[in-house]
Amino acid sequence: GIIAALIIGGIAGWLAGLIVRGAGFGLIGNIVIGIIGALLAGWLSELGVSLGVGWVRDIINATIGAVIILVILSLIRR
Repeated sequence: GIIAALIIGGIAGWLAGLIVRGAGFGLIGNIVIGIIGALLAGWLSELGVSLGVGWVRDIINATIGAVIILVILSLIRR
């Protein structure tokens, strides 16, 4: 479970870094943001917000969570 969450969070952080150009924190930082985004996505999925099926759903939702976090952090950094 934990290893899968780290892998999914890493992929999500990398994708979020590609989506939100200029707001990234480098590869390692984006992976950490992806893991935090996966936690946010898990919380959002409890509210009924979820896209896809299986591990693809997990990556999509974690990426959305990571993008949200990157956008918020980029606004704070300005």
